[in-house]
Amino acid sequence: MGYTALYRKFRPTRFSEIVGQEHIKKTLKNQLISGRVGHAYLFNGGRGTGKTTTAKILARAVNCLNPQDGEPCNECEICKAALDGSLTDIIEMDAASNNSVEDVRSIREAVNFLPTKAKYRVYIIDEVHMLSIGAFNALLKTLEEPPEHVKFILATTEPQKLPATILSRCQRFDFKRISNEDIVKDLKYVSKESDIEITDEALNLIAILSEGGMRDALSILERCIQETNEKIDENKVKDLVGIPKTTFINQIVESVINKNVENTLNNINEVIEDGKDINNLIWEIIKYVKDILLYKTTNKTEMYNKEEIEKIKQITEKISKQELIDLICELSKIENDMKFSNQKLIVLQTGLIRLCNLNDNHVIPKNDLEKPSSTNSNSNLEERVTKIENFLRAGNFVRAKKNDTKNEANSNEGQMNVKKVKIEPKYKGKTQDYWPKLVNDFKKDGKMVMYMNLAGTIAREVNDMTIEIEFPKGMNSANKTFLNRPDTTQDLREIIHLACGKEMQIKFVDQEQEEKNSLNEFEKVMEKSDIPFNII
Repeated sequence: MGYTALYRKFRPTRFSEIVGQEHIKKTLKNQLISGRVGHAYLFNGGRGTGKTTTAKILARAVNCLNPQDGEPCNECEICKAALDGSLTDIIEMDAASNNSVEDVRSIREAVNFLPTKAKYRVYIIDEVHMLSIGAFNALLKTLEEPPEHVKFILATTEPQKLPATILSRCQRFDFKRISNEDIVKDLKYVSKESDIEITDEALNLIAILSEGGMRDALSILERCIQETNEKIDENKVKDLVGIPKTTFINQIVESVINKNVENTLNNINEVIEDGKDINNLIWEIIKYVKDILLYKTTNKTEMYNKEEIEKIKQITEKISKQELIDLICELSKIENDMKFSNQKLIVLQTGLIRLCNLNDNHVIPKNDLEKPSSTNSNSNLEERVTKIENFLRAGNFVRAKKNDTKNEANSNEGQMNVKKVKIEPKYKGKTQDYWPKLVNDFKKDGKMVMYMNLAGTIAREVNDMTIEIEFPKGMNSANKTFLNRPDTTQDLREIIHLACGKEMQIKFVDQEQEEKNSLNEFEKVMEKSDIPFNII
């Protein structure tokens, strides 16, 4: 017999074996015992929380020849046939791949036939939200008044996509996320039955990574045992999932809090070069700062050993609760920006550089001498950070050799060694010629807001330093609001920089307003001259 995945091998066969979901198990068992089983159920919840498993158990329980306290016996002819997949009266359908009207019409035709062996013909439709509108309409009447020998069990992760007419005809059960304690308890049982050596710390980490899904937890455990025959520890799990070690995360967070730009970037590069996923990295940084805040607030935390807790304690002495909250918010903004960027590493680096410098205004100074002396220093600081961000976003930097930067880093800690390089223009020819293609590229790249605001505009170079963007039909309030935003202007300047190979200032021209202004000026001149005239 071939290899069976852990989540299939240890799939529950009774309600009592399902992890969590006590409220659902109790209700269904009471219905089975009292003989009040409904004709249509809707199971809703996150992935891996037990929806399909519960549906299969319920399908066997309603047909079991020898039910025991609401549970299927799993020993009778019907139960055995259902378990080995040979019972034709229990039909499982994946709506993700069978979502047409024809698929549902085949069900409507089949429901009129009596079951071959079992008492009820049970239809389990998984991912039911994937059905088309026509398929829902075709299912509606059958779902409302099915024959007495038919039961429907629908399962979905997105009930909001179901029509209200379908929802109102089903008994709805919402599956909750499984608690970490329940997941760890079940993982220990699976490990014991499968002769898997694993530490408690690794089990806790797997439970947290699974995010309340038992199937995901078993899948992570299975990846670990396929990678090694040795005892599985926390570091092994992190390596397999692509999560950086706590040591690296601690160093990054501590560098940001200490406003050390160079150390922050070096630690980031070390993690990336180690092959870790950049999305996991920012997630781990946010989570670590959250754990620091939790420890500072409650003096408790999870998942950390004594040495790591001592490091967390040292950080809590340097920063306040409000500063930690602000840091989490800023890191979350960086994570959100990374989702919509193709240059995730640059977004992460520039965001952390900005945080290192912004901390000058937030971190509690060690003495009065460290306080900012004036508002001018703040403005200079913001100007310097803006320049650094512009360099990184435009790609105008190369990594300096270690020998060249060694002495410079010692004498001027926290400064980046940036070297400007010449950029080849992305488009050839004059600005007015390539501008329509540049605007159209916004649409191809998914920047629809930028495309909608600049569609139909005309651009020309006024001089070597300025580009004029003309709006022939005039600028509305939405145009002005969006294009005058500092982040929009900065993005547009960077795009134009890459397009023409040099930095340019941008001037927006409202043609309609210009004409009105010209006409008003003409009228004023004529009024002063006392000459009668008519405007045609």
